[in-house]
Amino acid sequence: MPENKKDKQLFTVARVFFLLIVIPLSLMAILIANGMLKLGITAKERAINVLDQKSQEEIKIRAINTADEVANFLTERKKDLLIATILPATDSTYKKFVNENKKAIWIKEDNKIRQAYVPLYTEMALIDRSGKELVKIVNGEVAPRSKLVNVSTPANTQYKSEDYFNKARKLKKGDVYVSPVTGWYVNKSEFEKGKRFTGIIRMATPFFDQEGLAGVIALALDYRHIAGFTDHVIPTQSGHVYEADASTGNYAYMADNKGVIISHPNDYHIAGLYGDGTPVPPLTDKTVEAMTKKGEEVLNLNLLGFMDTGLPEIAKDAAAGNAGIKTYKFAGQTKFVAYAPIKFYTDDYPKPAGFGWIGMGVNVEKFNELAMKASQNIEKEMKAWTTTIILIIIISIVLLFFISAILARGISRSIAAEVPEEAKDAAQMYDEEDEDDK
Repeated sequence: MPENKKDKQLFTVARVFFLLIVIPLSLMAILIANGMLKLGITAKERAINVLDQKSQEEIKIRAINTADEVANFLTERKKDLLIATILPATDSTYKKFVNENKKAIWIKEDNKIRQAYVPLYTEMALIDRSGKELVKIVNGEVAPRSKLVNVSTPANTQYKSEDYFNKARKLKKGDVYVSPVTGWYVNKSEFEKGKRFTGIIRMATPFFDQEGLAGVIALALDYRHIAGFTDHVIPTQSGHVYEADASTGNYAYMADNKGVIISHPNDYHIAGLYGDGTPVPPLTDKTVEAMTKKGEEVLNLNLLGFMDTGLPEIAKDAAAGNAGIKTYKFAGQTKFVAYAPIKFYTDDYPKPAGFGWIGMGVNVEKFNELAMKASQNIEKEMKAWTTTIILIIIISIVLLFFISAILARGISRSIAAEVPEEAKDAAQMYDEEDEDDK
């Protein structure tokens, strides 16, 4: 076969190979690269524009939903207490009641984080009309008779100052006393060494017989179940964390109906007690320097107007039963907070303030700084992947050209080998005659 015929055949095979393989491969790579580019741009825009108006409203809705969850949780605990008034007053019944009422919490053991189901109540007690404990369950076990005390004297109670018996005995049937969050104070030094606030919310209700008041039933709700509603939340993220980092300014917290912090990533801001049962005082403009030096920084937002007037305004509006959004300046930083009331009401937590409120705050400057870093990282990864894809396309095309050339030559040789000598001679004669005609 003449060389020009072979060259034409080689070109035709290469062209067909190119059309069938190289072009589809190139188009696929271009589509993938374009998709990654669009995904990168979208991720970048989301990173930068998280705190637009829509996102602020979403954080507000999240605060409202969290507040409603806390209110529903406390309502269920109130029902538990009323159910306890009709249980047989025996050690075994009370122990079973405590050990069967559990809820999952996140815990850290041996530097590993896991979920564990723990009892809702650290204590359950049956108390007679004089204040003497008759039956008591502590941490899931029956307390020995020698450990039963008269709780009509606050000094005899777990935290040396609790008056739940005296308040509950004055209530009507079906009414419930709910204490403030009560626990030993954790100062800043202890917190930094790994200690965390623990405590209870004491709930108590009277029960009656034919003679009138027969006594009081009391439950001690494990504080961790309340704190869990805010401890694991980062307002700008849909997921949860074990502990939010307060230094980012991006975290959730909880305040009671008086504006006192009862849940916060920095536990030294949570109201607590000294060892003798007296409360650690909150910071004021007159005590802030001395208390901070001691590492005692309990926060009551109603008293923090000397730091920023926006803080008491938020506490006041939330205590009025309102949900809202506020942006203000604090220590030279722009702060955003969404807040919502916890609509759980008793005689101790009346309307409109109720149990307290949920706050979800973001330090706008710090968040924007982190958002820009995230955006830059996304852009770097996007460029790296785009470069990689372009290199793959170029290398693939070069390789495929080589493969197509080799295949074309192989096909040409195979065809030439299969043509009979007579046909080759005839073809050659035809070509010669054709040349003569020209």
